[in-house]
Amino acid sequence: MGNNSADQFFSRETQAQSRSASDSRSRPRGRMPSSVGYLTVAIIAAVGLFLLLWWLLVSGGDEAPWLPAGLAASVVLLVALSAREVVMRRAWTRYLLEQGTHEKAKSGSSSIRTSKKSFSASLHSAALRVIQKQSTAADSSNSTPETHLGVAQLCQDYLSSSEEAMRSGNLGSEKGIAIRAGQQRVRALHKHHLLTWARGHSQALAREAQHRARIFEKIETANRAIESIDTALQTYPGEFELEESKAAILEFIASVKVAHWIELAERSAFKGHYRRSIDRYRDALFYLSQDAIKDEVRVAGVQKIEQEIQKLQSQLRKRGRPRTEESTLEPDDVR
Repeated sequence: MGNNSADQFFSRETQAQSRSASDSRSRPRGRMPSSVGYLTVAIIAAVGLFLLLWWLLVSGGDEAPWLPAGLAASVVLLVALSAREVVMRRAWTRYLLEQGTHEKAKSGSSSIRTSKKSFSASLHSAALRVIQKQSTAADSSNSTPETHLGVAQLCQDYLSSSEEAMRSGNLGSEKGIAIRAGQQRVRALHKHHLLTWARGHSQALAREAQHRARIFEKIETANRAIESIDTALQTYPGEFELEESKAAILEFIASVKVAHWIELAERSAFKGHYRRSIDRYRDALFYLSQDAIKDEVRVAGVQKIEQEIQKLQSQLRKRGRPRTEESTLEPDDVR
């Protein structure tokens, strides 16, 4: 049976080669571009122009007809030589396109059919082995969040390719069952690694935000951490641990803004700008009233800020000054 199948395979291959050879013989072949032929045509054209101009000038009674005729022929020959590279390149490109279009189309269609047929067998098992190997490496103790993200992307690519193969309808029942089982394992791995990446990446960015010196850098880094969590929540909404991490980062951003305005208010109060200090304390109250702040923290912060505002208002009453704003703003007053 094996020899018969091999004989049938080779006989089919021989027939295919004979058919391709007959097709190549029957298909008209274009003329191959020749640089020598181009130069020959250019020289003939230059000589013909020289003879034509020489005859016209002799008929007109010119005493030196060879000078303008030779000059014109030389110009034509120089132009032809300078354009030779461009013309030959275009000719070769056109020739190769004409000769290779049929072969490329034939080989492209055969490769597409081969890839569709072979996905369910060798590529399916090979892709699963690669994903499982990468998953084991990513779960090691010295891995980084980016490693988990790479495995999640591999899983997503596998799921997209296998789903496309399932929709093609060219798979048998046994192969379809094997692919569905592989999809279930890969979906579980995708969720595990994507959530692991979101947790690790957001925690790293949150720690980085805490060590930033400037306010806007703290907030920008924390927002990047929230974006990584939102990326995972779009695919797997309702994950309690991710929701908690997001709430903690939002609370950190709000606390940074509150601390910023409290610091500006204290600076203004130290310089005697009580009215501006009150306004800045009220800005701190605005960020303190957001839902991201916990209730016990909000209550304690509101009480402390209101006490400071009452002290500043009493200082204003003692001064007896009219309610006016200071003429200049401090350079650190950013909203």
